[in-house]
Amino acid sequence: MNTKEKAISHFRNGYSCSQSVLMACAGENADASRTAAAFGGGMGRMQKTCGAVTGAYIWLGLAYGKEGLPGEEDKVRVYDKVREFNRIFVARNGSDLCSELLGENLNSFEGRRNIDHKGLTEKVCEKCISDAIEIIELLSQK
Repeated sequence: MNTKEKAISHFRNGYSCSQSVLMACAGENADASRTAAAFGGGMGRMQKTCGAVTGAYIWLGLAYGKEGLPGEEDKVRVYDKVREFNRIFVARNGSDLCSELLGENLNSFEGRRNIDHKGLTEKVCEKCISDAIEIIELLSQK
């Protein structure tokens, strides 16, 4: 199973979008699951930055961040990866905000019903997870 398939599998098994991306990249362990637990649904279901995006940002910090106190160069290396990720993600999806991506309120009965009825979890959330993994893989080649 490749990384993208792992991420989608985690999501379908009940992990949040953020956890799914991070666990597919960092490994299926309790630390990865707990680290990303607060970011699903656009930061604690506040529908702000997409959880797949925040999961990717956490991974980029792990992959490109410096252990210990970072210098300015170290910060810039990670920030450049985050900005490039964001540019590509927004170009593909039109936004990085969960509320705009879904177009429905995760916190209302009607919104959740519409999400289910329209199949947005599969059409939108799984696409965002898939895109996040593809972009991470693209950035790792640079």
